[in-house]
This record gives sequence, structure tokens and C-alpha cells, in this order.
Amino acid sequence: MATVNPWEVKGTIDYNKLLKDFGVQPLQHLTKTFLQHYLFRRGLVYAQMDFKYIAEAVEQKKPFVMMTGLMPSGKFHLGHKMVAEQMVFYQQLGARLYITVADVEAYNTRNTDMKELHRVALEEYLTNYVALGLDLKKCDFYFQSARSKNAKKANAYYRLSNFLARHVTFNEFQAVYGEITPAKMVSSLLQASDMLHAQLPEFEGPIPVVVPVGIDQAPHLRLARDMAQRIKIWKFLPLSSTYHIFMPGLKGDKMSSSDQMSYIALTDTPEEATMKIKKYAFSGGQATLEEHRKKGGNPEVDVAFQLLRYGFEPDDKKLEKIEKEYRSGKLLSGELKQIAIDKLTAFLKEHQKKRENAKKEVEKFMKEMLL
Repeated sequence: MATVNPWEVKGTIDYNKLLKDFGVQPLQHLTKTFLQHYLFRRGLVYAQMDFKYIAEAVEQKKPFVMMTGLMPSGKFHLGHKMVAEQMVFYQQLGARLYITVADVEAYNTRNTDMKELHRVALEEYLTNYVALGLDLKKCDFYFQSARSKNAKKANAYYRLSNFLARHVTFNEFQAVYGEITPAKMVSSLLQASDMLHAQLPEFEGPIPVVVPVGIDQAPHLRLARDMAQRIKIWKFLPLSSTYHIFMPGLKGDKMSSSDQMSYIALTDTPEEATMKIKKYAFSGGQATLEEHRKKGGNPEVDVAFQLLRYGFEPDDKKLEKIEKEYRSGKLLSGELKQIAIDKLTAFLKEHQKKRENAKKEVEKFMKEMLL
């Protein structure tokens, strides 16, 4: 039996069932603009709420915001890369990005060392974002603990967080969070303010906002949407959101930041990545060569194939050919792993060169931010 909630994901996931469980809709009838990106084209971003506002803004070339947050814990790995790629894509479509470091939430629930939290946010996350193509000039990047040096903006952000508290019940918190603590309640209200505050007059004013997340985060979005509808001091456009399918960890289940052998970090050397794939990547092949030639492999559970599906083979026709040959037994598991290794190591070599330049850019950005 699968468990999917904001804190735990395990078991075999029925993504269609989650549409009903979380009250979200399939992502359908996309325009060519969105289908140019593999995440949308291959159905990896598969569900939505009120995405029409974003589609219309893109179509009509009107302003919109993409809002996302990062939890500064652990290494930046291939699972995080999915959101980063959406960030870059939305920027290319004209979005203004709001990026928050959830340092208050991390402090309250995970790690009380704020210096370490900030180091991880900048060295692991922001540096990788820039290396993947993020334009810092088109971002509003901030820490929950220090929203802005502009007093009017900072006051508006924290005021919204406090006023939202009137518009949610203890039972609703409990339904989303289970065991309730003051820390979780504060974090939830700040998170809702993160999603909504771009629409305040001190920021952009009423504007479409999209929040892309994994399907496990849907309850957070539901709570924020409900609070936004109830509060009457400001009039918010409904939050738009998209939900993506999880990229599998190397062992076939969800990646875990606490298990370094379940993921490939973007700072892993090509040699480390090769070792991890060869040793740990779950195979969809058969037990023997003879059996594999006869029955073929299962690409749906094969981690090497999934790496290709999640962007390391950008050509749909080539991916389809690899899938067909693997299912037929013509392509062996070891050969499929080698294809994935070649693609991934080439990416890591290039990405890590870009990271060196990105470090300087982030350092300069943060100095200017602190002025």
C-alpha cells in the first residue's frame, strides 16, 4: 500500500488515484509552447489546478509569476533538477521568479544551524540553479527569515502571514500535518504567504502565480488556496499549480537526502555517478541473459531508462527506439545502463564547469543583495 503525503512517500504510487485523493485535475490540452519542454510533453508534469491563468498569460504575453521554495537540507540532486528546469523554462516564457529559502521552516523542523542552512541554500541550490540556466536578474530571491531590506515589502509579507492565521482552523492544520506543533503552524502560514504575497500591492499586485511541486505537496497548496479565498482584506487571483511525477531514486523508490546511494548529486564526479548506476541502479531486466532475450525488460521500473526519460535523452524518437529494443530483449540491462552512464557523465562534466562560473555570479549577487 502506497503512502503519499508532504513528509513521506513510499510504496507503488497510483498517480491517477492521487488526482482524486488530492482533488487536482489532469494537465491536458497544452499548447505547443509547453509541449516544447520534455517534462510537459512526456507527461512528467501531469496534474494542475487553475493552470488556465498561466496558459492565458503566456499566450497573451502578459506578466505572471512562478513561485518556488527550497528546503536547504542535503545535496542538490537530480530530483531537484526537475524544478530547476521548470524555473528556467518559465523564465524563458517571461515569468518573474520568486524563490524563497525556507530557512524558518528548516530551523523549526530540521536544523538549528542557520549559517549552515544559508550555506547549503547558496552553495548547493542557488549555484546549481544558475549553472542550469537561471537568470538571477529576473529573480526575487529571499530568505523567509529576512524577506526584504525594503521595510514596506517586508512588513507586507509578514503581515499577510499573520492575518492568514484567522482564516484556517486547527482541524484543517491537523488534516494536512497530522501532529500539530507551533513550529508547523508558523511554517505553514509563512509558506502560504510565500505563495500569495507576490499579488500584494507592495509587490506585483494581482497577477497569475504558478507554483510547481511534486504531487505529495498538493495538501499545502490546497490549504493556501483555501485561506486566500477566505481572507477579504486583499483580493487574490486563485493560485495556479502543477504537480509532477517523482523521479525514481537509484534503488527504485523515492530519492532520500539521508541516503547518498539513492541519488546522484550534481556535484558527484562522473566516476561516482558511474559507480552508483552500476552498483545501485534498479534494473528492469530479467535474471538471466537467455530469459531477458526471450521476455525482454521492463523500462517502467528500470532506473537507467528512467534517467533517459527524465531528460538525459532529449530526442523522443531515440527514447522510443531504446524502449522498444529493451522491451523486446534486443537491448540488455548492462547496455542500457551504459547509455545512461554516457549521457549522465557528459552532463556532469559540462555542468560542473558551469558551476565554477555560477559560484562567482552567486557571490556577486549576494553581495549586491546585502548592500
